[in-house]
Amino acid sequence: MFFNSLTFAVFLPIVFLLYWFVFSKTKSSQNAFLIVVSYYFYSCWDWRFLFLLLFSTLICYFTGIQIEKSTKERDRKFWFWSSLTANIGFLAIFKYYNFFAVSLADALSNIGLPSSPLLLNVILPVGISFYTFHGLSYVIDIYYKRINSEKNVIDYALFVSYFPLLVAGPIERATHLLPEIKLKRSFDFEKAKEGVYQIIWGLVKKVVVADTCATYANAIFDNYTSMNSLSLILGAVYFAFQIYGDFSGYSDMALGMSKLFGLDLLRNFNYPYFSRDIAEFWRRWHISLSSWFRDYLYIPLGGSRGSKLKQVRNVFIIFVVSGFWHGANWTFVAWGFINAMYFLPSLLLGTNRNNIETAELHWDFNSIKVFFSILATFSLSCLAWIFFRANTIHIAFDYIGKIFTDGTFTSQFLQNQRYSYELLLLVLVFVVVEWNSRFKIEPISGKYSWLKMSFCLLAIIALGTYADYKEFIYFQF
Repeated sequence: MFFNSLTFAVFLPIVFLLYWFVFSKTKSSQNAFLIVVSYYFYSCWDWRFLFLLLFSTLICYFTGIQIEKSTKERDRKFWFWSSLTANIGFLAIFKYYNFFAVSLADALSNIGLPSSPLLLNVILPVGISFYTFHGLSYVIDIYYKRINSEKNVIDYALFVSYFPLLVAGPIERATHLLPEIKLKRSFDFEKAKEGVYQIIWGLVKKVVVADTCATYANAIFDNYTSMNSLSLILGAVYFAFQIYGDFSGYSDMALGMSKLFGLDLLRNFNYPYFSRDIAEFWRRWHISLSSWFRDYLYIPLGGSRGSKLKQVRNVFIIFVVSGFWHGANWTFVAWGFINAMYFLPSLLLGTNRNNIETAELHWDFNSIKVFFSILATFSLSCLAWIFFRANTIHIAFDYIGKIFTDGTFTSQFLQNQRYSYELLLLVLVFVVVEWNSRFKIEPISGKYSWLKMSFCLLAIIALGTYADYKEFIYFQF
């Protein structure tokens, strides 16, 4: 059940009405209803994986209590590592086993020892990377005595399985979401209105921007050998806007839906394509994942403490692991490695915390520097996205090589497709709207908001009718 489907357009209003008119008397009834709805929502993908979600939930719930009540450090470590092993083990089996089996077989074949790997005929459970990280952060925080274990199994299960964030985040923290879940919510019209605006803007990002760009990005990447330099550059740019519109659009919809139910989720995107360097980009892109790896991997490894060599090691570890988190393919590892290389100069020069405030442009010389810094950072990101999108590392290098060696910059591809030059105008308009919305909660709020919302709905209907790409990219992670 996709957020951008007609089924969900019926599902959400029904849940909203039942939540506030039937189950709003107590916190317990609100949470019990939401957990039932969340399990139904997840079972619509594949009901068999509901048992995996339940098992992961109960493992973390039970071990969290055992860690807290254990008086001996040996027992605390036993329950802690049992929980981590179980959760990471399931993630490894479903997401990474076949990748490692094939990679090992290829390595053996390269040294003259051919083998036939034993592969598992399983599909990747939707959202497993997200709800696994919910549980891991909860157990880790209990072990290090940052929080107390949650005794109410319904409240904890809702924290892990809350349907707006279940399949593609944001990756929530128990320190943030559980306190909200444990309070009775009262209907707030202004918050609900903000939620509706945010849902609609998320749909614009997904249906109007991402799905339209996907039509071109997919065609260019699938036929890159016959494309010229201009088309290949546009393919990388379109994919950059596709993945941003797709993922940030989902996050906006998740945050907006939560406001309808009186809950606030963590912000996941903060206009990353207006970043002035890669360090700033990663403070603004997929914030919940970046901060997760910072708090639970980078800092425990030593973070920015110690020698420069150790700092460099830690940076490469978190970027490569972050890439591998996205999928079982060497292209994602390469994407993480490239971003680590991008980040390295900022680390070595100590400039990685330079651009904290949101970028602004004025009519002065410094703004020229800001503009070209943003353009350079976006270009580097697009170059890295090629590895993220390509099926193999060889194709990614071939794609990039053709950009620099073909040397033809005619509108070879655009003139043969619908919305040809209009797509460039659409992207430009989207960039302008995003730039003007950097200090707002959501772009279509404020003066004439209903008029803006009506325009957005018309765009969703008009362009959504012709979109060829419907699924969310991050559902596969």
